[in-house]
Amino acid sequence: MTVSVVLVDDEAMVRAGLRMVLSGEPDIEVVGEASDGLEALDLVARTRPDVVLMDVRMPRMDGLAAARRLVAEHPGSKVVVLTTFDEDEHVAAALRAGVSGFLLKVSPPEQLVEAVRTVAAGGGLLDPAVTLRVIAAFAHRPGEGDGPDRTAELASLTGRETDVLRLLAGGLTNTQIAARLYLGEATVKTHLSRVLMKLGLTSRVQAVVFAYESGLVRPGETAGGGDDSGVCRTP
Repeated sequence: MTVSVVLVDDEAMVRAGLRMVLSGEPDIEVVGEASDGLEALDLVARTRPDVVLMDVRMPRMDGLAAARRLVAEHPGSKVVVLTTFDEDEHVAAALRAGVSGFLLKVSPPEQLVEAVRTVAAGGGLLDPAVTLRVIAAFAHRPGEGDGPDRTAELASLTGRETDVLRLLAGGLTNTQIAARLYLGEATVKTHLSRVLMKLGLTSRVQAVVFAYESGLVRPGETAGGGDDSGVCRTP
């Protein structure tokens, strides 16, 4: 099955580099390019790609505004935001909007390819260099209180579902969660599906955001036993 991809970046050389990397994969096809958010909206409406690789800073309509529109209007097209280290605020807002992943522009080619495949398969992915640093930064910013009151929503989860959510937010993959809780991977996936349904979330990435906003996981805490593969990768 071929994964169709749209590239959105205002720099032609960046788009050319992304296309060169992805076009070398037999199961990935770049079906279009756009240089700003407005072009991206039109292009996605026409091509209905599986994945959209979206830059943040662009003229006319930036990537964050375009990502919000795409998530709402074209849920079948998963958005991966291409970010840099100085865009934490953009990443935080896009996380809440429901994008499926984040990748640093300096990431190696193999990580870009893996991100496209992971997101197209229904998973989520945060670059390991962005993951906990970004979520911790926006979930409990000084002077802004503790964020939305998620107490009642958190209470709707069973003890096992809460355990799974905590470990997901702490950086563990499905395989690692299963090992930690002595469960099968299929059972872990079932618990995660129920977590998303009960909390009204659309992605694993949003589940991580919820875990921080609810106080289930605090900045600086880790679940332990994770690797550097990224918070939200589905094996």
